[in-house]
Amino acid sequence: MSDINKDGYEHELLGGRLCLDFVNTVSWHDSSEKSRELLTSYERLVNWSVHANVLKKQQALSLLKKAENQPSKAKEVLQQAIELRESMYHIFSLVSINEMPDACDLSILNEALGHAYGRMQIVPSGTTFSLEFLNGEDTLDGMLPPIVKSAIDVLTSEKERSRVKKCEGDPCGWLFLDTSRNRSRRWCSMADCGNRAKAKRFYHNKK
Repeated sequence: MSDINKDGYEHELLGGRLCLDFVNTVSWHDSSEKSRELLTSYERLVNWSVHANVLKKQQALSLLKKAENQPSKAKEVLQQAIELRESMYHIFSLVSINEMPDACDLSILNEALGHAYGRMQIVPSGTTFSLEFLNGEDTLDGMLPPIVKSAIDVLTSEKERSRVKKCEGDPCGWLFLDTSRNRSRRWCSMADCGNRAKAKRFYHNKK
């Protein structure tokens, strides 16, 4: 756990918002047989956070060093991150079809919310103010508050909430924010699920 690498991050960040990119850290999320977990260790959680620009490299190196001395705590944070991700996945999956999320999933997000906002501060800049996170390398779960804030920002914005979609490439399960002008985006990526659907249609039409 002494260096940062991005091995295994073959997928682009296609969610359009940090929280949705985090939710997409499972390939084929809707398939019990084909799904593949990306966050298989605390180190990979930290590496993904660098990949997604949640953490700077120096912050990540500091966290990995702490994790070497606190392996049980690092494992606990990883489990917490995965639980949070799955609750967010369920929430946004239902939001994408205009259904109400489960109370249990909202409870998990609300608990993370209380913790996250305890790690933020108002910072003045001239005549304006901004909400900034305290140093992310101070605690092993320092990458989670920005992800939680991103989820809250999407959920509390009617415009953004209405644009959350799930890829139609069954059983992809990836979520994204449809920012197209006419809200016509259907796939996580046209080069991936979009092309598979196109090839499938061509095959059936040919038959």
